[in-house]
Amino acid sequence: MKVMPVGAKAYKKTPEFTEGTVPKGLLADHQTKQGVWGNIVVLEGVLEYTILEPEREVIQLSPEHCGVVEPAVLHYITPRGAVRFYVEFYR
Repeated sequence: MKVMPVGAKAYKKTPEFTEGTVPKGLLADHQTKQGVWGNIVVLEGVLEYTILEPEREVIQLSPEHCGVVEPAVLHYITPRGAVRFYVEFYR
């Protein structure tokens, strides 16, 4: 499991998304900038988080299990039914 570095500071948060409002860019391969971490917070339902580098890893996110996004690592998400979530960004 990926862990946010100690001392990382939140600086931005997306609006809440659902399976119907998630931006298409999050459903395709994408990455954060160098030095930018993400925290995917699921409020309801299940979201599949696929990390593509250095090895493919698929993680099921839920209200009990957030997903940490490492800087500049390719990844994408896939809603698994009804879901509500947002993403926080850290430096």
